[in-house]
Amino acid sequence: MLFSKFLNSTRSRLLIALLLPGAFGSIIVSENFFNPAVSQAQPAPPAKQDPATAMTVRSDIQEADANTGIVTARGNVQINYPARNIQATAAQAQYFSRERRIVLSGDVFILQEGNSIRGETVTYLIDEGRFVALPAGGQQVESIYIVPDDSTSAKNAAVEPFNPKPAFKNPFSAPAAP
Repeated sequence: MLFSKFLNSTRSRLLIALLLPGAFGSIIVSENFFNPAVSQAQPAPPAKQDPATAMTVRSDIQEADANTGIVTARGNVQINYPARNIQATAAQAQYFSRERRIVLSGDVFILQEGNSIRGETVTYLIDEGRFVALPAGGQQVESIYIVPDDSTSAKNAAVEPFNPKPAFKNPFSAPAAP
C-alpha cells in the first residue's frame, strides 16, 4: 500500500521517468515531455525516438522540472546530438524546452564537423543553429574553424612557380652608338 502511494505521486513519476531511461545508459529528452498542456490524467503516448534527431545527455546527476520545462544535467556532462553533428562536454547543461535552447557552463567544449569552441558558458539556440559563447572572467573564448579551400589545388597547378630573379628582357630601343 505504501508502494502504491509512492507510484501515484507526481514527484515519484518524475523520478521514475528520469531514472528508468538513465538505467539504459542515456536520457533522451522529448519536447512533449515538458508540455504543461498534457493532462496528468491522460498520459501522452510514448514518443517515437528517432536516433537521427534524438539528443543524448549523459551526466552524474539529472533533474527535470515539469512546471518550468527545464532539464538540468550536472557533473561530467556529455551531449551527443547527431542531427546537428554536435558533441559537447561541460560541467553543467540546462535544456530550456520552451525556448528551445541549451546553456552549457563550466569548461565547455563543443565539436561540430571539425569546428570547435571552448568557453566558460556557451548557449546553443536550437532553431537558429547558433552558438553564443562567453569566457571566464579575464579570459577569452577560443574557436577553431575548418575553412575549406577547394580551389587552392586547382589554382596552384595553373600558376607558374615563383622565381625571385626576373628574366632579362630585350630593351625597347637599340643601344646608342658610342
